Amino acid sequence: MAKIKIVTDSSVQLTPAEIEDNNITIVPLTVEINGETFIDGETITREELVEELKKGNKPKTSQPPVGLFVDTFDRLGEDGSEVVAIMLSDVLSGTYQTAVSAAEMSKTKVTVINSKSTDRGEAFQVLAAAKDAQAGKSIEEIQKHCEDILERTTIDVLVDNLDNILSGGRLGKMASMLTKLINLKVVVRLREDSLDVVKKGRSRKTFFKYCEELKKRHADNPIEELSLSNVDCDEEYLTKVKDAVLPDNSKDAAYIARLTSPIIMTHTGLNAIGVITLAVKHEPEEYK
Repeated sequence: MAKIKIVTDSSVQLTPAEIEDNNITIVPLTVEINGETFIDGETITREELVEELKKGNKPKTSQPPVGLFVDTFDRLGEDGSEVVAIMLSDVLSGTYQTAVSAAEMSKTKVTVINSKSTDRGEAFQVLAAAKDAQAGKSIEEIQKHCEDILERTTIDVLVDNLDNILSGGRLGKMASMLTKLINLKVVVRLREDSLDVVKKGRSRKTFFKYCEELKKRHADNPIEELSLSNVDCDEEYLTKVKDAVLPDNSKDAAYIARLTSPIIMTHTGLNAIGVITLAVKHEPEEYK
């Protein structure tokens, strides 16, 4: 059986140690600020993007060029390895489809998975795939494992200011209605085929009420991992959100709270928090 190598994109939430320990290859997206293009994670850091947002700049993002994917796949396959590429949701970006096109052009055998996720939700799948590959699992087994993780993952974004998410056009038909209510605080859920506003209000109380709803939903479905990927939120706020989300059966859940990637920051704006959970059981259909 050929060795399997794992590729993902720069919207993913992985620590430097996780990337190195699991031999994960990152293909970066790009960010444009005032006409200047930066490579995510290479020529612009998360901290630097926060400072640009504080200046009032509204960056734009672009998916990787197909040639970068082809070159990456070809290089990784030079030793006879196969590649599994796990990409961010096609609801958010055309990156997945570009990777599919590149896989067809590459000399390497490449399987591209649409994670239907991003940030730490995407990372749950990437880390599982890397461990499966190290254990000698087949590509089919890796695909099934990623599908299972997707069914156990939820991503809700607490958006403190609507300016960036509306200018980015990610809310589609909701945008015109919300533009009239620009001071709203909204909770946006990433679903398999859509990005939807699921709660709105005038203050952060809206966020905490929603987090309490999440806690109730997990009363009989413990949370294994919680990520609060954020855009420059203070520790006190993050701790309050964490406490509001985790039920008593999940107090030992693995927890991470880091700046999200410039790709995500660009669309969520300052003070946003991505509440990302991985539960023991699949998310019930009524909540999807």
